[in-house]
Formats: sequence, C-alpha cells, structure tokens
Amino acid sequence: MVMQVQDRLGRPLRDLRISVTDRCNFRCTYCMPKEVFGPDHRFLPRDQLLGFEEMVTVVRAFVERGVTKVRITGGEPLLRKGIEKLVGMVAAIDGVEDLTLTTNGSLLARKAEALAAAGLRRVTVSLDALDDPTFMAMNDVGFPVSAVLEAIDAAAAAGLGPVKVNCVVKRGVNEHAVLDMARHFRGTGHIVRFIEFMDVGSTNGWRMDDVLPASEILETIHREFPLVEIPPNYPGEVATRYRYADGAGEIGVIASVTRPFCGTCTRARVSAEGVLYTCLFAVAGTDLRGPLRAGEDVGEIIDRVWASRADRYSEIRTANTPRRRIPVEMSYIGG
Repeated sequence: MVMQVQDRLGRPLRDLRISVTDRCNFRCTYCMPKEVFGPDHRFLPRDQLLGFEEMVTVVRAFVERGVTKVRITGGEPLLRKGIEKLVGMVAAIDGVEDLTLTTNGSLLARKAEALAAAGLRRVTVSLDALDDPTFMAMNDVGFPVSAVLEAIDAAAAAGLGPVKVNCVVKRGVNEHAVLDMARHFRGTGHIVRFIEFMDVGSTNGWRMDDVLPASEILETIHREFPLVEIPPNYPGEVATRYRYADGAGEIGVIASVTRPFCGTCTRARVSAEGVLYTCLFAVAGTDLRGPLRAGEDVGEIIDRVWASRADRYSEIRTANTPRRRIPVEMSYIGG
C-alpha cells in the first residue's frame, strides 16, 4: 500500500536519486576538480557503501511512500561493479514506473545492451561541448567527444532512448557550445538539457558572474532555431521544455539559479553510504545505513524527515551564500 507523504510546504515525495558510488573517472571542473579530488583523495571504503540488497530495501521504502521515478547516480554509476544486477533488482520493484541512470558515457557503449536487458528504461549522458579542446578541458582527463557520441548512439540502439544530454554551461568557458549542441542534436530525437552552472558543493569555485542565465541560452538558440515553450511531462519536472517551431525536436533548460523551482520539488537523494538528503544544496543529511543494518524500519525515518522538510535553497540564495555555508558535494549525491 502506498502512503502519500508531504513536506511542510505541501510537496509530495515522487522522485528518488540514489547514488551507488562516490568515485568518478572524470574530474569535471564544475563537479570534482582535480585540485581537490587528486590522487590522494580518500573515497569511501567498500564496507561503508550500501550493498545492493540494502539499496533495494531503501528504494522499496520510498516507493511505498509515493516514489514512482528512480534515478541511479554517482559519482559515475557504471564504475560500480555489477551495476546491471542492481538495475534488475530495482526494476523488479512493483511501483517503479521510470528507472533511469545518469552517466558521463565513458563506459556506456559497452554496457548499454546489458543495462537495457536488466530493465533500465532511459539514460542521461553528460556532454558539455562538441569540440575536443573545450570538452577535454572541462572533464580534465582528456576524454574525447567522439567516445561520448558513440555511447549515445549505443544507448539509443539498445532501446535506452530518447537520450537526454546534459550540458552544464559556464560563462566564458563553453557558452559557444550552446548553439553547437542544439544544431547537432536537432532532428535526432535526443533532448539536450542546458543547465545553469550551480553552486553545488564548495569546491567548484562557483560565482554568480560565471552563470550564463537560461534566458541568454534560450535567446541564442531562438535566434537560429525558433522555439516554443511546451508543458512539463509531469508535475515537478526540473527542466522547462521547448520544442523547435519546425518540429525538429525539443530542448530543455534547468535554471535553478535564475528561475528557482523549489515550490514543485518532489526529489529525495540518498548517497552511496546511505545518507538521505532532502535538497541538492543540503549541508547535512540523515543516516539510513546505521538504522538499516540495525534492523530498524527506515520507512519511519523517511516519513519523519520528509514531514519536517522545508528546503527552498534556490529561492533564497544570494551571490554571497556559498561563502557562508558548506553544502554537500555534487559528486557525493549525484546532482
């Protein structure tokens, strides 16, 4: 039986993002900068990570409280050994209507068919530019654009499409890529989502001056390819959707900096070591792993945490906010 829960602002619980690892093989400058996440960085030891059975128990508890959409994240989730097995276990949970995964694409080409066979429905792939100099500088490990495009094709061929392609836009770094990305993916059926550079974590050097507002992104595309806004796919969708006026597909913008959408946020996040966060910009979370391993009912904890939730960080952020707080890193809870 599904128990509908609401937070203090009347927002239901509908979406769960569950991280399976804090490790990543990229060092994207806006997420895991090499200066912080270098060779000496200590990632979580394996015994501190939730096991697959534990993750399934957590997911089931969330589904019993109204969650229908589950997204597997990281770090880079495809680095977690046996990820296909977890996908199959989660896909088998009654009530999971949409099972998706976010990846940098580096391992996707070789794993796409197995993931689809296990029950994954869709993937989101990160790609921040179409020219190698820019993209390689942003992922900071020299990974080429061609390999990500190959991964997108492989995902589509495996039935994991349409693929959503996430492009984080930072002023002065890759704003030139906006029109390139729009032009390349028009007519392919894939959906590019342009994301404003966000102040997630405390290591990416975020400044308001580095944010390219969604309005400028849309204006750049609209001048070349006229756009028409369309309704969201579901209540609480984070991306504002637009279709090309000539019918060549759609794009989206995620504008949590300039157009906060806290009022409709229905997402909870669980880190790889089992900490529940009720906001992407949270400074603290609630441990589920300890109670889970002690045989306690984590559902009761979820009920209590969600009922007390009043997060609306994006609506109250200021240019100085990141200097006054230390939020959890994006790489830790999967964006």
